[in-house]
Amino acid sequence: MTSFREFHKSLLDLVKSFEEKKTQLKLESDLESDIIKIFGENIDSLSRAKNGLEDVSELAYATAEHHPYWNLLYSCSQISKIILDRWTGELSKEELEEIEWSIKELQHTCNKIKEQVQKND
Repeated sequence: MTSFREFHKSLLDLVKSFEEKKTQLKLESDLESDIIKIFGENIDSLSRAKNGLEDVSELAYATAEHHPYWNLLYSCSQISKIILDRWTGELSKEELEEIEWSIKELQHTCNKIKEQVQKND
């Protein structure tokens, strides 16, 4: 058994011990990717979406221009961040303009990728 799987087993025991004390925890595991997420009892869908978006944004920032799809991911994550930040409120004029700019970036990047695909065909 790998050390990560051993850790996971120990963590399950720890979570169970807290559940016996009436602490609500949610554990999600992807052992193939060595990922474990623990959510507390007050987690909601919006918080989970924001947290997941941070991972997507990190990938977009880390790849920068080294991957042909980075700008697609980056622009989508920027749009998503604005939307999630304003989920319970109103979008401002500036935020809508930023979304429009990101949409234009998406279209521009799609066109560049199409051109590259056509060259390769």
